[in-house]
Amino acid sequence: MRTLPPLSKMAPAEGAGYRREMMAASRLELNLVRLLCRCEAMAQDREEWEGYVGALEDMLQALKAQASKPASEVINEYSRKVDFLKGMLQAEKLTSASEKALANQFLAPGRVPTTAKERVPATKTVHLQSRARYTSEMRSELLGLCWSGAAGPRPGDEKQSAAELDLVLQRHQNLQEKLAEEMLGLARSLKTNTLAAQSVIKKDNQTLSHSLKMADQNLEKLKMESERLEQHAQKSVNWLLWAMLIVVCFIFISMILFIRIMPKLK
Repeated sequence: MRTLPPLSKMAPAEGAGYRREMMAASRLELNLVRLLCRCEAMAQDREEWEGYVGALEDMLQALKAQASKPASEVINEYSRKVDFLKGMLQAEKLTSASEKALANQFLAPGRVPTTAKERVPATKTVHLQSRARYTSEMRSELLGLCWSGAAGPRPGDEKQSAAELDLVLQRHQNLQEKLAEEMLGLARSLKTNTLAAQSVIKKDNQTLSHSLKMADQNLEKLKMESERLEQHAQKSVNWLLWAMLIVVCFIFISMILFIRIMPKLK
């Protein structure tokens, strides 16, 4: 659950704005739940709900943008149900029953009931109803193909054809379930590989950051040592200059004394 700061510790204006924001967020979520329940009920009764899906998406995006939005698990459940309703509409627009049944295999209904009155999520009920309806439509299509070229079924052939048709439908459903499981396995494998790649990239970034930090530290130390060396060099030059001056002065004085003493010796 989210922890909310007590309104008594807020300034009056800030507390009023916070209450308005919370009321707006709660009202928006309540309207989303009401419209979602209405669409689920219309889907169960096979009524037209296509015009409401756009409004559901807009309300869901507005709810995600709220500062005081619900928990991420609740948002994900809302998104799951809205995506399911969109997928149901797209599946209904397909031409053949086999395409509808295949599209129905990849739909993911909600996991949690929308209201407390529901024992089973309404989207799950809609999913099962649509699957049964598409299977029945496939059976009707196949029976129509079987008897389209004949004058009519002979006595005793209809029961055998129905059993064969059920077997074909079962195989087709098993193939669809196997295909869905393989795609889910590929998705999990891709997710695992992506997480592993992210982990490797994260470690490489950490190593690179550490190397850059060490390089910056070494550069700072190199600058400090260069400044110290420059100072030592300047000091050595100063001492050498003073020593040369002293030597020159000594030679100059010696020459003067030598010049003064030499005439007296003669």
